[in-house]
Amino acid sequence: MSSIAIVTDSDSSLPRELAEANGIRQVPINIHFGQETFQTEIEITDVMLFERVDRDKALPTTSAPSPGQFADTFKAALDDGADHIVCICISSEMSGTYNAALMACDLVPEATVTVVDSRTISMGQGFMVLEAADAAREGAGVEEILARIESVRERTTLYGGLETLKYLAMSGRVGHIAAGMASLLRIKPVLTVQDGKLDMLEKVRTRKKSWARMIQLVEEGLGGSSAERMAIAHVNALDRARIFDAQLRASVDCPPETLFVAFTAGLSVHTGPGMIAVVVVAAEA
Repeated sequence: MSSIAIVTDSDSSLPRELAEANGIRQVPINIHFGQETFQTEIEITDVMLFERVDRDKALPTTSAPSPGQFADTFKAALDDGADHIVCICISSEMSGTYNAALMACDLVPEATVTVVDSRTISMGQGFMVLEAADAAREGAGVEEILARIESVRERTTLYGGLETLKYLAMSGRVGHIAAGMASLLRIKPVLTVQDGKLDMLEKVRTRKKSWARMIQLVEEGLGGSSAERMAIAHVNALDRARIFDAQLRASVDCPPETLFVAFTAGLSVHTGPGMIAVVVVAAEA
């Protein structure tokens, strides 16, 4: 029986211990403070990121893993006996990571690699990766693994609520005047992923309303189905994440356990502390 290795990038928000327990290899997104470079979740966490941002009064830049970083990971998988590698990346609409993984295939011609564009982020991507790892462990072939990845993608919704627009303004994603007006009006954007891009779905004026709208959107997305898997990603806000989870469970048929994860630095640099995102995989009909 062939051995299929599963690879992803750190924008999947998969906790390192969970990835390791499932035999998943993660390639880190790079965070740059001037001439200093840090690898996400290896050398920098969300807590460390915003301590540095508050100290420097400036946001770092981010970059996709290099083709060489992916190539090294592919080679390590081969050395461990893999016959085929399935690499699942953050949406190509948001990052150059997918293209870097494709380029890495040319650097390791001895490897048979299938690179998948998740078309999403965080645990939307992470649940696809976990499904692929489950399938590989069960002895599924590449085509079945890809079909199961696609099934999870089709059943997954992601909604996030920002605590502030400050960091989007600092990153240049919105103008400083617009961010100031949003702060004045207490606007809390509700975000989602559409067509592979992170989009601002709605604007509400309080955290309470933001959370209520996110819960409503999850209910609508499930359409009466139960949730098979659920994760809440947060940026330095685990206590709030647990409160949101309790509110969600009061309205939605949730799985027994919620996976609480850090958003991770490659993503949280754009959202700022306090962000809460819920990712739900609906049960198969």
